[in-house]
Order: sequence, then structure tokens, then C-alpha cells
Amino acid sequence: MRNVPRSPLPRGERAHKHRVCFGIESLENHSLTLVLGGARSGKSRTAEAMTMATPAPWIYVATAEPFDDEIRVRIDEHKSRRGDDWETVDAPTDLAGAIEDAPDDCTVLVDCLTIWLNNLMFRKIDIETAIENLEAALAKRDAPTVLVSNEVGFGIVPANAEARRFRDLQGRLNQRIAAMAGRVVLVVAGIPVFVKGTP
Repeated sequence: MRNVPRSPLPRGERAHKHRVCFGIESLENHSLTLVLGGARSGKSRTAEAMTMATPAPWIYVATAEPFDDEIRVRIDEHKSRRGDDWETVDAPTDLAGAIEDAPDDCTVLVDCLTIWLNNLMFRKIDIETAIENLEAALAKRDAPTVLVSNEVGFGIVPANAEARRFRDLQGRLNQRIAAMAGRVVLVVAGIPVFVKGTP
């Protein structure tokens, strides 16, 4: 029997590579939307508007933690845009659990995957396992789900190895969620551009 060389990619990334290469449409979740954008691009506002276009109630899954005054101001700014129809669930690391626990009659908005990934790295949590758990939770959910993430690949190459690792992990995470999603939106200067799917 001929020896077939093992793929150098981790198991989850190999699965993602084959999904992308062969365009397996049945793996897409058409109730799943990924909203991408740079810093201050308007991606969160866009995701909130998309969520509120569905019937209430809405669940806001927050990944940020109030470590300092700057992040507290950002959290308060986001809260001020949401009314009483929103329920907030804090999930700095267990994003899969928060999605699995969400009722089927609610739209879930996750803001944001970039902060979640940073939290995993900071706590030295196994990132591949966490992403696989997230993918599994999303695959089981039929109700509308909107995820926000930063597009970090447009900027300069980071100066240190850890920042480059984060950039690479973020890019791969975005690709894997985009492969699952029925709709992918890139927000540029507050304007949503539909990269995949329709408005």
C-alpha cells in the first residue's frame, strides 16, 4: 500500500480546507451571518440592525470583560444602543456553551469573535478545541445567529511573533465561520457589503 503523507494542517483546518475547495453547500447554515470589518468600521451597529430586523427577543452574547476604563466605556457605549428587548449573556471564553443555551425563539448576536480569541490566548485555553466546539454549537442551531469579527488582514505585518500568531489565528477563524455561514457581510466605513448571500 502506498504511503500517503499526512496533512501538516491540524484536523479542524484540514476539514475547513476541504469544505472550501469542494464547495459543500450542505454544510452552510443559512440562518448564520458573519459580519466582518475593521476597527470602528460600524460592524457592531450593522450586526445590531440585522438582529433587530428579526422578531424580539434578542440575546447579546458579550465577550468583552471590563478590565480597564477604556473597555468599560466601549461596553457602556454598546449597552446604550440596546433596549429592554435585549438580554445580555457574558461569555468571555465559553462561547459554545452560551450559544447552546440560547432558546430557539431568540436571535443571538455574538460580539465579538476577536475579543473571544484574545481571551482564549490570554488564558492559554486550547484554541482548536474551542473553535471546534463553537462550530458544533453553530451547526446545531437553526435560529438566526449573527457573529461579529474583526478583519485583521488588511493592516501592516505585526512586529512581534505573538501578534502575528493572533493575526493568523483570527484570519483562519474568520475563514472557518465564513465557510459555515449562509451570509457574510464586510462593513466598510459603515456601509455593509454582502460578500456571500443576500440582504
